[in-house]
Amino acid sequence: MTHLSSPRPQQHMPRRRPGLTTAVTIGGERFHLTANGHPDGTLGEVFIQWGKQGQTQAGLVAIYAVTLSVGLQHGVPLPDLIRQGLDLCFVPNGHTDDPQIPRVRSVVDWVARRLGIDWLPYEVRAAEGILTIQERETAATDWSAAETATIPALSSASSW
Repeated sequence: MTHLSSPRPQQHMPRRRPGLTTAVTIGGERFHLTANGHPDGTLGEVFIQWGKQGQTQAGLVAIYAVTLSVGLQHGVPLPDLIRQGLDLCFVPNGHTDDPQIPRVRSVVDWVARRLGIDWLPYEVRAAEGILTIQERETAATDWSAAETATIPALSSASSW
């Protein structure tokens, strides 16, 4: 009988910890995401509030946050945890009032993107496709300029 390797011992959060709370409206529904960090600046735990205590949707997003937190406390890398939520589609979805993430496919999609933007370096986020709207616009402009430079008729026409 083979045994699975035991997970890393749980790393508990300190009594006082830095954190960010972000409110967002998605498809007319209001959510609050609280992400608390360790003293070294890494993400340590997540809380999500939606609707009233005891409602099904409140319980579902709360257990998603608990799952993220337990994974983090046992050393699962943040990109591995949030990758599964990217582009996950269910309602509410659509427009948000988050200026960095104006459209999402679900609250889980928004949480994954918000945690990535707030807690991961640009290079890691870019590899996962997690970019702010401003970063996407910059990338599109850079791509367009590079493409224009490779087309001889367009690059010579611009020097006239």
